[in-house]
Amino acid sequence: MKISKKALASFAGSTALALVAVFVPTSGTVFAQNAAQDGINAANPGGNVPQNLFTGSNPLFTTIVNVLLFVIGAISVIMLIIGGIRYTISAGDSGNVTAAKNTIMYAIIGLVVAFLAFAVVNWVLGALTK
Repeated sequence: MKISKKALASFAGSTALALVAVFVPTSGTVFAQNAAQDGINAANPGGNVPQNLFTGSNPLFTTIVNVLLFVIGAISVIMLIIGGIRYTISAGDSGNVTAAKNTIMYAIIGLVVAFLAFAVVNWVLGALTK
């Protein structure tokens, strides 16, 4: 499976833009918490908001985000292994060596992005649920 540099750059750019759009800093934690609660109330005007959406013993949103980030991390590790295998069987062919190095580099970038996304999401959720 070949991924072009343009497609990868487009994906990385759209991911960064989405992260910036979602995690815009607010003037205060109370404002952000009220804004999140107002959004939940607007989505469910009946008023019976499930208590374990953001807080509680097993918050649903946190669970979903952590599972998705785990899957992204697992895919990055698998691609890192595939890149290493491709590198060892390249037999000195410069095109194959370059492709294998790119696979390894993008897999490491994917791992770093997954770790940073995990940290940012947990930090924002922690700030919102205090």
